[in-house]
Amino acid sequence: MNFRPRPKDEPEINLIPFIDVLLVILIFMMLTTTYSKFTELQLTLPVADAEQQRDHPKEVIVAVAADGRYAVNKAAVDGKGVDAVARALGQAASAGRDSVVIISADATAPHQAVVTVMEAARRVGLSQITFATQSSAGARAGNGR
Repeated sequence: MNFRPRPKDEPEINLIPFIDVLLVILIFMMLTTTYSKFTELQLTLPVADAEQQRDHPKEVIVAVAADGRYAVNKAAVDGKGVDAVARALGQAASAGRDSVVIISADATAPHQAVVTVMEAARRVGLSQITFATQSSAGARAGNGR
């Protein structure tokens, strides 16, 4: 008879299957997650919250309509080319090269129309260009069309 005590096997926790299961779950979650934020671009431009500046004699305001027509200081410009806009800017810039060009473009105006105004200002020698925006409160009120 063998009455010697048998050595007891200590319980062993094997972590390898646990890690394998976690990795499979992680890969599953990564593959099934939808990335809807990256699949579409939703832009709402232009809106800014800033104080409006009042009456400055060095300002030349260029309005760009949705269909690409221009108005310099509320006077319509004949033609849609760079030369026509440059002539109108040259006449309206009473302070010369110190004048500030404010581009007030419709949100749906073609991008090329704004670039045309910038190119016309460069040709005339006006290097100070800024863009007019509306406050976000005004944008919310104006979107109820």
